[in-house]
Amino acid sequence: MIHVASAVAYRVIKKSLTNISFLLPALMFPVIFFVGFAGALSGVDRIPGFDYEPGYETFQFAFVLVQSAAMAGVFTGFGIAQDFERGFARRLMIAAPRRSGILVGYAIATMIRWVLNTAVVLAIGLLIGMEILGNGLDLFALLLLGLTVNLIGTLWAAGVALRLRSTQAGPIMQFPIFLVIFLAPVFVPIDLLTGWIHAVATVNPFTAFIEGARSLLAGSTEEVGVAFGIAVPLAALFGLWALTGLRSAERG
Repeated sequence: MIHVASAVAYRVIKKSLTNISFLLPALMFPVIFFVGFAGALSGVDRIPGFDYEPGYETFQFAFVLVQSAAMAGVFTGFGIAQDFERGFARRLMIAAPRRSGILVGYAIATMIRWVLNTAVVLAIGLLIGMEILGNGLDLFALLLLGLTVNLIGTLWAAGVALRLRSTQAGPIMQFPIFLVIFLAPVFVPIDLLTGWIHAVATVNPFTAFIEGARSLLAGSTEEVGVAFGIAVPLAALFGLWALTGLRSAERG
């Protein structure tokens, strides 16, 4: 399985870094969200009730980190579907002695791509004066949380792509992720939300991920346990979803 996973990961990373159509969207989405939201809405941190100590740039960076982690998995799903349409994935499945290694390879490549993209967004944030109060251990936990969310997005999209094996499945991969992300407290803290959006955000798992990331960037562990307590079981659940999708692709 290790040989299959490493070969798939190498191919995906090489394709991502050398093909502009794969490189730019995955990189530009988080950059545009971060610069746009942190810049245009920077006055939000002056409204009553906004008490996030590191400031609005850091507040939005936490959202972009979680959002880009999940969306990187969606882009991987697009790639898997495209590989099936072009016939490469079927040849790969015939050649691979342990087909689960294919999933592992795609997941590893997605994590590496996301870390590189996040490093770019982090550099931009630091250049514009973003403040991070967390220590090294907090940042390591933040990385682990982002990688877990990235794995959730990858396994969700992979499960869809392996079942439908067509790029026309793109909206099915993308829409649920967008929906849960933007029904979380994106622009203001959850305590400032009102009405039905507050009720939805309260039970939205992405709220826990974003709040956990914001806590770690502020040097706190207040929401971190809840974030990991939701993320790890979800990763296991979508791991089963992706593996059964792989079985469906084998039968197809």
